Amino acid sequence: DYVPPAQPARTTWCLATRLPASFSDLTMFVIPVATTPGNALVRRDVRHSGRTARRSSRSPVIARANADADAKRASPADVTRRAVLSTAAGFAAGVLSNDRAGVTNTPSGGLVLPGSYLWPDAAYAGDLPSVPKAAAALKHTADVIPSRVIKGCWQLGGGHRGDPGSDRTSGNEAQQDFAPFVAAGVTTFDTGPEACGYGPSELVIGEALKKGVIKRSDVQIFTKLCCVGREQQNMTNEFITQKLDLPKRRLGVDKLDLVQMYWNDYGAKHYVDAALFLTDAKHAGSIGAVGLTNFDTKRMAEIVDAGAEISSNQIQFSLLDRRPEKVMVEYCVQNGIGLLPYGVVAGGLLSDKFLELPGEDVVLDTSSKRKYASVLGYAGGYAWFQTLLQVLKQVGDKHGVPIANVAAKWVLANEAVPAVILGARNATHVEDHRLLFSWDLDLEDMGNLRAVVDSGKLPKEDCYQYERGGGW
Repeated sequence: DYVPPAQPARTTWCLATRLPASFSDLTMFVIPVATTPGNALVRRDVRHSGRTARRSSRSPVIARANADADAKRASPADVTRRAVLSTAAGFAAGVLSNDRAGVTNTPSGGLVLPGSYLWPDAAYAGDLPSVPKAAAALKHTADVIPSRVIKGCWQLGGGHRGDPGSDRTSGNEAQQDFAPFVAAGVTTFDTGPEACGYGPSELVIGEALKKGVIKRSDVQIFTKLCCVGREQQNMTNEFITQKLDLPKRRLGVDKLDLVQMYWNDYGAKHYVDAALFLTDAKHAGSIGAVGLTNFDTKRMAEIVDAGAEISSNQIQFSLLDRRPEKVMVEYCVQNGIGLLPYGVVAGGLLSDKFLELPGEDVVLDTSSKRKYASVLGYAGGYAWFQTLLQVLKQVGDKHGVPIANVAAKWVLANEAVPAVILGARNATHVEDHRLLFSWDLDLEDMGNLRAVVDSGKLPKEDCYQYERGGGW
C-alpha cells in the first residue's frame, strides 16, 4: 500500500542498497548508469533534517546518476574513463556503507529501480560539485594550481593501518584508491620520503601512474626535501640535485610540481642556502615551485628576504591548533604565500565518532590520532574538546553536513589557505570532500566557532615551536 513520493524530474537512476545477491546484478546496474549522460554516480549519507526516518531509524545511502529523464543513452565510445571510475566508486561506496549499516528495508530486495522509491529528505550526492582548484596559481608559478582538497599520503607510510577491514594503505589497493579521488576533483597529492615519515608513498603513487590508474597530465604531486642530518652543516647544490633525482625516479616523473623543504636544526643557518638552491632548480625546470614545511614565520621571512621564491608553507592548522593565527597567517597574506594546512580534522578526532565519547574509551590506533591527541591538553582539555564538538555538531546539523566537514571548512575559509591536506586510509570519504564545496559557513557559524575556540587555551608560540622543544 506504500505510495512512493513524487520523483524529481532530474532523477533517472537511484540506489539505496545492500550488496546484491550476485555480482552480475551489480554489473548490470553499473553499466547503464555509467553510460547515462550527466554527472557520474556518487553517494552520500541521507540526512532527515530532524524528522523521523521512514521505515528505519538508520540513514541509508542513496546514490544516483544525475541526468535528465529524457536524455539519450550515451554510446560506450562517448563515456569518459573518469565518468566510469566515478560511477563505480560511488556505487561501491554506497553498497559498502549500507552493507555495514545493515540497511535492508528497501523494496526490490535492496535495489531501488528507477522511479520505485526515494527518501523524501535525501540530499543527493549527484548534486554535489567536484572539488575545485584553487582560485589562482601558487606565487612564483603560472601553472601550479592545487585542488582545494589535497590527498595527504602520510597515511601510506605504514602507521595508519587501523581497522584491517577498512585499511587500503598499501599495495595494489592503495594504488587503485587514487582513481576515485581524481574522479572527484582531488587531483593534488602530498607525499614525501621516508625521512619525513612517508614510507613508500612516493613508490605507491609511481605505481599508480605506471599502471595507468591515474594520468600524469591529470594530477600534481607535491613532495618534500627533508634535511635532518649532517647536510644541514654543509649544504651544497649537489646535495639538492641528488635529493631531487630520487623522488623523480620513485614517482617516474621528469619534473616535481612542488618541493617543500623541512629543516630540523634552526641552529644550522644553511636553510637559506638550501632554499636558494631549490629556487635555482625551479628556474632550471627541474621543479615547478619551492615550498616549506613546518617553518616558523621568522625563518620563512629570512628565506624570503634572501631572494628565495617561496610559494607555500605546509603547517599544522585546525580548530585544535590555532598557532598559525598568531603571526603566520598575517605574514603569508601580506606576502602572497599560501598555507597548506595538515591536521585540519586532527586525524579524525574532529568527527562525529568522538562526540560524547568518554576519554577512557578513545582508541588511538593510528599515528595521526596519537599525534593530534597530544594537542588536546594545550588546546583546552577534553571537556573543552567535547564542547567544541557539540558546537561543530550544531553547525553541521544546520547545514546537513558532518562534524569533520565543518572543521575542514573552518580552515578552508582562512584567506591564507588555498587548499587543505586531508589524509585518507581509503576512498570512502571522497564524497565528503565534494560535500565541502556545496555549502558555506555564515557569520553566525563563524561567531559560534570563534567563541568556543577563544574559550580554550590560546597559543603563545608560532608554528612548530613545541615540536622543536619550545612552548605552545
